[in-house]
Amino acid sequence: MNFDAATIDAGRALALARKTFEIEAAAVMELASRVGDEFAQVVGLIVACPGRVVVMGMGKSGHIGRKIAATLASTGTPAMFVHPAEASHGDLGMIQANDVVLAISNSGESEELVAILPVLSRLGVALVAMTGGRQSTLAAQSRITLDTSVAQEACPLNLAPTASTTAQLAMGDALAVALLDARGFREADFARSHPGGALGRKLLTHVSDVMRSGQAVPQVTADTSFTELMREMSAKGLGAAAVVDSRQQVIGIFTDGDLRRLVEKGGDLRKLTAADVMHAHPRVVLKGALAVDAVALMEQFRINSVLVVEESGQLCGALNTNDLMRAKVI
Repeated sequence: MNFDAATIDAGRALALARKTFEIEAAAVMELASRVGDEFAQVVGLIVACPGRVVVMGMGKSGHIGRKIAATLASTGTPAMFVHPAEASHGDLGMIQANDVVLAISNSGESEELVAILPVLSRLGVALVAMTGGRQSTLAAQSRITLDTSVAQEACPLNLAPTASTTAQLAMGDALAVALLDARGFREADFARSHPGGALGRKLLTHVSDVMRSGQAVPQVTADTSFTELMREMSAKGLGAAAVVDSRQQVIGIFTDGDLRRLVEKGGDLRKLTAADVMHAHPRVVLKGALAVDAVALMEQFRINSVLVVEESGQLCGALNTNDLMRAKVI
């Protein structure tokens, strides 16, 4: 069917949008008012589960189930989604007796789901229902039932799953949050399961992963002439050069900013040595530190480059803001 956008009643569309938000918000708040001991029992059951959480659901409940399984898996609870219809044709082999099955159905009477309940019972799995049908077949055969019933759907026809799927999604998120807290799940754990994301990069990337090392690190000794110092800085392109002693201990740094200040003062720079122009006792970062620690150091002291050292204080690398930006740490 083709419609002319000009014929759409904008006021009615906005009114329906607002009504949808109101109905779905009310459905979620109703969950908050009646959630009780059953919820805590499910959390305890899953924490004690030696296997996985297997989420199942048909239609729109299945789409919600896939999201819940993904959220659980990414927050420390091993989980997977199994389609009930496919389960009847071999995928039940994915489910083991030590798993918890989280079955989602608004009515609690989804034909494909109800058909496999006897098999799940014979397997001995712990079955948890997430349903709006408290007296349904699914609820009757489950160990624990989470009530996700809603007063009405947001659909004007009260037919399309809208408020009911929002309630299911909210209940799933509540489970994930309670479980990650119960497991002591922290930022570092989240990063390990999201290595490609921004948080993963920040919490998993170390200075040693992004620093320049070996011949790429500009370094001179204290008696190096100013001319050679500048040649070393220009060749390595860091915008700074380390000054080290005979044991590779960092004793100073000379930066582009130091050069500008020297030029402003005037005088014959060719007569100077690295010891004359270096900034002693520079800020350094340990090789094993997180890259975000280097970022924090550079931001705190408003510097663009930082030297990297071993625990012993020996120079082993260097990095600047460009290196950190390329690694997408900043």
